[in-house]
Amino acid sequence: MGIPSVSNIGKAGEERIVKSAESKTLALKSIFVSSPQKIWRSKISWRIALTAFMTILLVQTLVLNLGGIEQKRLFHLDMLRDEARAAIAATIDTNRRGANVSPYEDGQVERIMGSTRITGFTVYSYNFEPLKTYGREPSITAAPNELGKSYRSPDGANFEFILRGRDIKSVFTVVVQVDSSNVERDVYNYVIDTIRVMVILSMLVTTVLMIALGRWLLEPMLFMRSNLINAFKSPEAPNIQPSPYDVTDEVGAAIDLVQKLIRQNAENIIHIKSTAEDKIHKLAYYDTLTGLPNRALFLQKLSEKGHPDEQGNVKRFAVITLDLDHFKDINDSMGHNVGDAILRSVGRRLQVSLPDSAMISRTGEDEYAVMMQLTSDTITARDVAERILGVIRAEPFRVFNESFQVRASMGVSIFPDDTPDPEQVLKNADIALNGAKEEGRDTIKEYSEDFDRIVQERFQMLRDLRDALENNKLQIYFQPQLCLKTGKVIGAEALLRWWRPDNSKEGGSFVSPVIFVPVAEQSGLIVPIGQWVLHETCTFAKKCLEEYGLNIRFAVNVSGSQFVHGDICGDLSKALQETGIAPHRIELEVTESVFMDDIEHTVSILNDLHSQGVELAIDDFGTGYSSLSYLSQFPIDRLKIDQSFIRNAINDKDNASIARTIISLGHSLNLKVIAEGVETKAHEDFLVAQGCDEVQGFRYSRPVPQEEFIRFVTDYNGDLNSFEV
Repeated sequence: MGIPSVSNIGKAGEERIVKSAESKTLALKSIFVSSPQKIWRSKISWRIALTAFMTILLVQTLVLNLGGIEQKRLFHLDMLRDEARAAIAATIDTNRRGANVSPYEDGQVERIMGSTRITGFTVYSYNFEPLKTYGREPSITAAPNELGKSYRSPDGANFEFILRGRDIKSVFTVVVQVDSSNVERDVYNYVIDTIRVMVILSMLVTTVLMIALGRWLLEPMLFMRSNLINAFKSPEAPNIQPSPYDVTDEVGAAIDLVQKLIRQNAENIIHIKSTAEDKIHKLAYYDTLTGLPNRALFLQKLSEKGHPDEQGNVKRFAVITLDLDHFKDINDSMGHNVGDAILRSVGRRLQVSLPDSAMISRTGEDEYAVMMQLTSDTITARDVAERILGVIRAEPFRVFNESFQVRASMGVSIFPDDTPDPEQVLKNADIALNGAKEEGRDTIKEYSEDFDRIVQERFQMLRDLRDALENNKLQIYFQPQLCLKTGKVIGAEALLRWWRPDNSKEGGSFVSPVIFVPVAEQSGLIVPIGQWVLHETCTFAKKCLEEYGLNIRFAVNVSGSQFVHGDICGDLSKALQETGIAPHRIELEVTESVFMDDIEHTVSILNDLHSQGVELAIDDFGTGYSSLSYLSQFPIDRLKIDQSFIRNAINDKDNASIARTIISLGHSLNLKVIAEGVETKAHEDFLVAQGCDEVQGFRYSRPVPQEEFIRFVTDYNGDLNSFEV
């Protein structure tokens, strides 16, 4: 390898210097050369340039208008005056001393007018006597008090002025008229030239101003705007360029501050986003009250555990759902603070008592779910449930120096024994839990396929019942009510019936109200059904009165859901208004158990109903837990003895005593008493002997459709003995 020559080293150095200079030049161009292009493309740059240009131009125009044009005009007129004065003074004949003789010869005057713009003049003597006029005669005259006077014709063609003796070094006074037609043209040319200069000057000043503004203000603004745009596009990782501006001046310091704020904002966004994601995850998957996983996370973990491991083995685990019995009573009586404390305590007790491998979740207001792997054949899912139940029963929960004995109902399901679908396991446990609550609570129920079948049948019944309501397939039957004293039909009870079509030979069958009414109540469908029954009964009552003259009342049962969750007062008012039936022809029957849930609320609603004019009755009286001290507060018109007491009154002294007591109680409160379930003459005789007021039952008539009811009432002769078999 040879040693490089000096010339080669020099060339290489020159190339490096050139490349370095080129790179610096390109960098400078990227900042200072491309910026002017951006500046002149910027709308604000054009606004500034146009504003500066118009301002400078306006100022110059004002200066020109305020004095420049007139001064130029006077300047040209003064030149004409000086030219004429010089010509007049130069040609005067000083040898002529006569005061009354013109000092000008005709030949001289012709030369003056031919070589100057003088078109005429008049010579005056020292005492201002006109001596002679040459050319055009001026329109002004010389007088002692008007020696400084001048005149210009309206069209600007002529300009007249007076030359005194000292102006022409003579004793004569001369009034001169000159041609001034070129003055306006000269002034116009002056204005045009001035405007050109003004425009050029304005453009020059504007350009210089824009270069200065661009270098010291607009370029930094565009640089800052570019970084802000980048920060807007990517706030978490903004691609901002380093600032080339000096931080010691105001603009450079502002840019530096903006750069720092952009970076700080990016850091804050990343921090806030991370914190928000953690919080969102916690809110989405954890219960805020207990800190336990919620239903969503429980289902997710349930699904994960349901997958086979690497060897293809599927683990068995138990899923237990539990519901705290009558927890609503604690909330209502002691307040939510106590209830929340108990819920937290239940969660902590479960966490402490169960293995770490068990997953505990709060899945509802007072519901929990537990997932625990079954690692040994000797440990069953029921064993796990009994352990949990024992933990809850072990000792009362102490809250605010109060002790609360909590009980729980539990449902148990096993994966994969009950189903290979992990999510279905939780549903099965819920189904079993519902079975435990229906059997009286404070118990454990293991999942069975029969539960699922029952639930499916209930869901299907609910769908069919909703379809029957929407398509007007429900029916109302009426059972007559009679007066024991007069034997007359004084009323009827409206009873809901449902003919459910099927594929049987008969084409369908009646579903017992004992079966479908509880389903409607649990689902809330009983509220619209009750509205429909009330409206249809009012409509039928109106028809009976107007078409058949049946002056009787009609009783309608009101469910607890209607009374508590619906708007029974509004429903009644609407039905009465739409049908036009008199309110006293309608009676509402409510079971006493509904009355006793909330006394104050009950009294308020009953008063509202009674104020509309309808009658009120306590249905199934004697079967609930009513307090007699409250009975007198209710605006009740009638007590209805439950049919179970009437049917057994003949052969059972206790039932007979209860029926007798109810009748006596009703009469002592000035209430009517009606007995249902009267099936025999013996029942009727017993009630007559006890002074019961009204009766209904199979002895007189079963519940029948509208047409049969009308036929029964119109055909009945009013004799109770006519019902003897």
